[in-house]
Amino acid sequence: MAKESFDKEIQFLRMLVLTSGAYSRQQFAERLGISVHTFDKTLRRLKEIVATMYQQAPDTQRKEFTEMLRYSYFDSTDPMLLFLFRAKSLKESESQRISTLLAALNEQALTAIELLDVCCKDIQTDSSLPDEKTVRNDLKYLEEVGVIKKVPGPRPYRYRIHNDLSQELTQDELVDLYDFVDVMSNTQVPSVQGYLLRDGLKKHMNRTLSEPASIEPFLYKYHYHSRILDEAHLSILLSAIQNRRKIDFLYFSPKNTQSYSSKNTNPLFEREMEGKLQKTLPLKIVYDHQYGRWYLLANDSRHGIKKYRMEGMTQIEQGETVDSILFNEKKSVLEESIKHSWVLDTGRSVILKVRFFNPGDTGPNFIKDRVLLQGQWGEITEEQLDSFIFEIKVNGTTEIKPWIRSFGSSCEVLEPIYFRNEMIAEWKELEAYYEPVQENI
Repeated sequence: MAKESFDKEIQFLRMLVLTSGAYSRQQFAERLGISVHTFDKTLRRLKEIVATMYQQAPDTQRKEFTEMLRYSYFDSTDPMLLFLFRAKSLKESESQRISTLLAALNEQALTAIELLDVCCKDIQTDSSLPDEKTVRNDLKYLEEVGVIKKVPGPRPYRYRIHNDLSQELTQDELVDLYDFVDVMSNTQVPSVQGYLLRDGLKKHMNRTLSEPASIEPFLYKYHYHSRILDEAHLSILLSAIQNRRKIDFLYFSPKNTQSYSSKNTNPLFEREMEGKLQKTLPLKIVYDHQYGRWYLLANDSRHGIKKYRMEGMTQIEQGETVDSILFNEKKSVLEESIKHSWVLDTGRSVILKVRFFNPGDTGPNFIKDRVLLQGQWGEITEEQLDSFIFEIKVNGTTEIKPWIRSFGSSCEVLEPIYFRNEMIAEWKELEAYYEPVQENI
């Protein structure tokens, strides 16, 4: 993965998926807070990424950009938005330099000075030649992400490609590993690193096998494309939490009509931003599997606990480090406030009592199994032949409501009475939608 941010491309792809391409160029540009010209440049950039990915395929197999982003059940084995992670916004010179370094290290272990000589020889003369500091920064980055490793020995350090895993396993073991990574990356979060590992294993096996192996045994129905896009922020946010560092970012609320804003470099074309500059201390990251959303929980010096949808966070940068005592104090306050949160609600706690009805005598009790699996800290307090009562203390009823509603007629809310009445009103509204238009039908 490259080092630079690509907030604009993320927001563009999210809108493209959610609107099925129904927006015009002008509507896309207005929503992104950019000019139509910048939108066209972004679209060309994404088309180039797709073309690069499929340049080795025959003409009949090459995918156009619209086909790449078209929703298809059978295409979901290779998530259509993952390609952005394979071609993050690298500068052309940076991309060429890193490729040269990896190609040289693939043949033998080399020092930083030797790699500098290789870069100066191989890089085109019309490009600016890198200096030793630039090469060392590239090596440090490649070592941090696990692509290369230092060879044990005295200075100057020598570096080599870190491909021990693929070299030590047999072909059968690689296929088994691929199947495991494939299942886990499609069913667990976070998943992007798993997809990248799966992609690397697939390319390695296709290069080494005499005949292409059948390594696509599973199909997945992928629901939340934005989940993968929002994982782009996980690395920097988890790093900030681990190092107790504050962050600065531009935040666009889901209620805003704008989801991105380009940096104003020319005062003549300066435009008003709908996003708000935020400076906060990140404490915890929460994933809501019900809607496929990532949230950041943070401490604000003025407002206390604040919650942010990660899809609205752009231009994230790490700031100063805070004292460990202060950080642990704020973290304890947060943990106490969300102790009874179904997801991340910090409202008033209420005890919820729900009766679940067993499916019958035939077959396993899948209702009870699901409640025990997904019911978090709730408990079954009473059991009868045809039903059981489930109790749980939660901060408000808003977040748990979709889970209860998903059981349909297999459950009945008993307490609190106001929540029971809410559920009754909702089901009556749904029933009204399905009433016959004509009488006697």
